[in-house]
Formats: sequence, C-alpha cells, structure tokens
Amino acid sequence: MATDIRRDYLGRDLLLISILKGSFVFTADLIRRLDLPLEVHFVQLSSYGGRMESAGKVHLVQPLHCAIMGRHILVVEDIVDTGFTVSFIMEYLARERPASLKLCALANKPFRRVVPVTIDYLGFTLPDKFIVGYGIDWDEKFRNLPDICALEDKGSW
Repeated sequence: MATDIRRDYLGRDLLLISILKGSFVFTADLIRRLDLPLEVHFVQLSSYGGRMESAGKVHLVQPLHCAIMGRHILVVEDIVDTGFTVSFIMEYLARERPASLKLCALANKPFRRVVPVTIDYLGFTLPDKFIVGYGIDWDEKFRNLPDICALEDKGSW
C-alpha cells in the first residue's frame, strides 16, 4: 500500500489526515514507510459512542486545524464499515476544494455498507466480526492490543 501511495504522490504536496482515534497506530506505521515529504494532521469523529454498531450520526469532535485548499489530501481510516464516518469526512474536506482527495483504509467491511464509499488504498477486507486492537477500540478499551482481534465477549480480555 505504501509503495502505491508513494508512487502516486511523488512530487506532490501530500497532506495525510488521520481519523482519530482508531487509525493512529496504522497512520504511524504507514508514514514510516512513505519516503516522501508529507504533513500529518488529525481530525476526530465519533459515530459509535460505547456501542458496537454505528449510530448513523457522525459528530466532529476535533476539527481540522490546517488549510487544505489546493493540497493533495489522503484520508487515513482504520475501518470503513457503514460508510457514515468516511462519507462525512470526505464531504467535509471536499468543500475546502483540495487538489485531490483520496481514502486509505486499513480494513473494509463492505457487507455493512449503508453509504457508498470509494477506497483508493485498502489493506484488507474483514469478516462480519467486531474487531479491536492495533489502535481500534470498543468503548475506549483494547486499543493497546498489538494485533487485530475479534471481540467475542466484551466483558473479558
């Protein structure tokens, strides 16, 4: 994935926008593999709360604090699930008229999609499981697991 991104953005003014909190570990690993000049900024959105399913309403918790007009933007997300969160941020950023706007996702759950989403760079597709670890949480728990794990019983480690 990093090889494709590096090839596509070589010589461009790349701005990565990482969606907090779930994608921070993936973003950290990804940028270490991108051998090109770039900036990283963060935006925090919420659609799950403490639930295991998206509420369908996205809240902007921490807005972006940089200009993006005319910049090449790559949004980095942990999981594209229903599509509500990604659709929200892509529309939000498109209003600022970037030169280009693409999406990089660690994982995809296409069977849960409610809103159509185009993923330009994808790590892998997930089965119908609720996952945690590698920065991904359930109710702020389990982010510190070093691997991606299916959460079978939310009451135990």
